[in-house]
Order: sequence, then C-alpha cells, then structure tokens
Amino acid sequence: MRHMAFELTRPKDRTTSVVFASPHSGRDYPASFMARAQLDEREIRSSEDAYVDQLFDAAPDHGAPFLTAQAPRAYVDLNRAPEELDPALIEGVRRLSHNPRVASGLGVIPRVVSNGRQIYRGKITLEQAHGRITQYWRPYHDQLQTLLDESRNAFGEAVLVDCHSMPHEALDNVGAAGAARPDVVLGDRFGAAAAGNIVEQIEAAFASAGLRVARNMPFAGAYITQHYGRPSRQQHAVQIEVDRALYMNERTLLPNGNFAAFRQLLTGVIAEIAEIGRVTPRRVAAE
Repeated sequence: MRHMAFELTRPKDRTTSVVFASPHSGRDYPASFMARAQLDEREIRSSEDAYVDQLFDAAPDHGAPFLTAQAPRAYVDLNRAPEELDPALIEGVRRLSHNPRVASGLGVIPRVVSNGRQIYRGKITLEQAHGRITQYWRPYHDQLQTLLDESRNAFGEAVLVDCHSMPHEALDNVGAAGAARPDVVLGDRFGAAAAGNIVEQIEAAFASAGLRVARNMPFAGAYITQHYGRPSRQQHAVQIEVDRALYMNERTLLPNGNFAAFRQLLTGVIAEIAEIGRVTPRRVAAE
C-alpha cells in the first residue's frame, strides 16, 4: 500500500504482534522544498536515515508489517510532536515554553540538519507548516496506530520496533574510555516505553548476531517511543539506532562494501524479533 506519506508492506500472513516502522528513511524531496533550501542535496540528506528501509525490509517475510515514511526528515520530522513548532523558522508561532529540540532547530519542521546547518534562507508560513503536518505527519501516525491496534486486537499486545540509524560520531563519548563502541542502541525511555522482558529479547536478538548493544545512551527514544510506548496497555515501543558506519559511507551517503552482508545479518535479527510476538491470535468478536 503506497500513500504520499508512507509505504506499507503487509505480510502475506500476520503471524506476530510486532510492527516494524522507519520514520526517517523517506527521500521524496519536493522540488518546491529544494528550491527554498540553501543546502545542496547531499547536505540536506545528512539528516536522513538512509537505507534503513532497505535494511529492515525483510520484516513482512517474517509475518510483520513494515511501515516506511516517504517524506524526508528535513521536510517534516515524524518523530516529533505536531505542536513542536519552531518560532525561529515559522512565521506567526509564539514561543510558549522552552523545548530543547525546538530550540536546537529540530522541531516537527526542522530548521537545521546535522551539525546545525541551516536549511532555509528565510522563514516559512504557518500555513505551510500545517500543510506538511496534515499531508504527511497525520497519515503516517494514523496508519501506525492502526497497525498497533490490529496487533492488540489479534494478539492481545503490540510491539513497535522503531528503526533508525545514528552517525558513527554520535558514539564517540559513549561508555568508558577504551571500551568497545556499541553497534546498536536500544531506546525504551529508561523502561517507561516497553516491558523489560521484551527489551531483553530484542537486545538478545542483536547480540546473538554478534552486535554490541547499549541501552538509552545516547538515544532513549523521542516522540514515537514516548507516545506509543504504553506497557500498561500491552502496547510496547522500542527505538533501534544502528551505527551507519556498519553499512554506508557517511560522507558520500552511499552503501559501503559491507551493506549486503549487514542487511543479511539483520534478516536473522528481524526473524528473532518477530518471534517475540509470535503468540496464538485471539479470536475476534466477529468470529
């Protein structure tokens, strides 16, 4: 199923409560947006979770739906709340309270890409901002909640695996001096977004593939993990951040020589994670 805001690939048979999603791998850059930007294409794409949609695209083969964004993060950030509007970028927005993400230029309509580089020459209108939220943000999140509701109705629970990538340099100061850097960081809002046993099983899936895993540092999860992670309602959310250097050249934004092998490695991880939610479906009332 393809929508202007997202692409949804459903499995032939939905056999797991797990839902995979990639909100930051979109790369449909509107021409009007690029015309307003003062950065070139490579610079703008630096904020994109490039190729994450390809790395995790085996999810439907293991009974799980896979939802991917179409709009790029630099255009509208699906991992932010819709009210996180930046007055430094959007005309007519009042600063109501301090929000560190908005203050740094990383609101729902980003003002900057990585390393604080300004995207625009001037401001955009509030109408333009609301248009992006209406056309891209809301359809993506409506579809995501629908998938989670389907899992809860069929299996009694939903497990959202929110797939991202992180710059290699983001890990420079993680862990003790001289310690091995993590390859993957799991974010569960320090236990608030998912049951501990689910996070442990996801960590074990990556570890069994030979990957080093850390939790919540430096990424504990943002809006999506915070909003959808409701363990008390049997709705769990875990953010996955994968080191980009494992599969791509961060300077050229092209896959590196390890891409195919790493993608194959993740296929096994995906299968193990899908197994977490492979419980007998409940009979729905209609049956």
